[in-house]
Amino acid sequence: MCQTGFMNHLDDFCLFAPPEANSTIGDTEGIEVAWCTKKGHGTRLIPEGALQGVQLVQSPGYIEIVGMIDQTKLNMQAGDFGGELDSGGQDGRGNPIGGLVYSNGFASNNGDNSTYQQGKHWTYFIGGGMFCAKICDDTQPNAEGLCQHIYDRIGCAYNAPNNAPNGTFQACLGADMVPVGQYVSNGVTTTWTQPADENSPLGVIPYTPTPAASSMCVTYTSASLYTDLASVAASGASVTASASGSSATGSSGASGASGKGSSATGTKSGSSSTATGTSNAAGTAMGISILSGFAGVVMSVFMFA
Repeated sequence: MCQTGFMNHLDDFCLFAPPEANSTIGDTEGIEVAWCTKKGHGTRLIPEGALQGVQLVQSPGYIEIVGMIDQTKLNMQAGDFGGELDSGGQDGRGNPIGGLVYSNGFASNNGDNSTYQQGKHWTYFIGGGMFCAKICDDTQPNAEGLCQHIYDRIGCAYNAPNNAPNGTFQACLGADMVPVGQYVSNGVTTTWTQPADENSPLGVIPYTPTPAASSMCVTYTSASLYTDLASVAASGASVTASASGSSATGSSGASGASGKGSSATGTKSGSSSTATGTSNAAGTAMGISILSGFAGVVMSVFMFA
């Protein structure tokens, strides 16, 4: 039932998902548990086959991981369009409540992967067959703006615009994205915010998000990266490496996430969401330094201007 996650490298990260099978994010957002790609974090292991494509982008200000998944292997209902989990939550305690996220992969660490830094600002969407997660480096400017979590209804397409190609596993360097909600019109930088009333329609969002520039992408096979993932013998079985015992008692909307939710399409039920966005364009494979390590691959990331 561990609720501590990690976002280290392409081969070493965690997702938050329900503790019990056939759940929705809306019903369980406060009690999600960590599912990780590596042993040793005290969490459940993501089941084999759940990850269908993953892209990591390391920018000066954050680490962003976007992926396509079979969410039923993470105890989510197949049709759940999910929602946002983040470091703030409705009352400052976060969703899941008390959930923490750490990283040893920030560029500011200068390659020292023995040093873990807590990400006080992070955001994460899951549902609709994909996820996007971002942890910001609090030693860098504008960590709060880059990991803003007030845009819970507009999903991955706006909170983590990306070019992640489905079926591919790759790591890239990238520039910082434009903070969510900001756009330039007639030479003037303007900020759009979603309606405060979660029952109000989003209306027309006045800008189209553009993925930040990325480069030096290297593509891998999932087998070479995720050597620790748990095999599930029986089809549809629930992997519960951390002892189970909690019931889903979070507040819920009629058919989706309540509280912090998101919708890339501007529709929602209660505070429901879809984590899906408009970001499956083909990526380019160039070069990044990734070295074979203990039980996977350890990425050596360099600071750049």
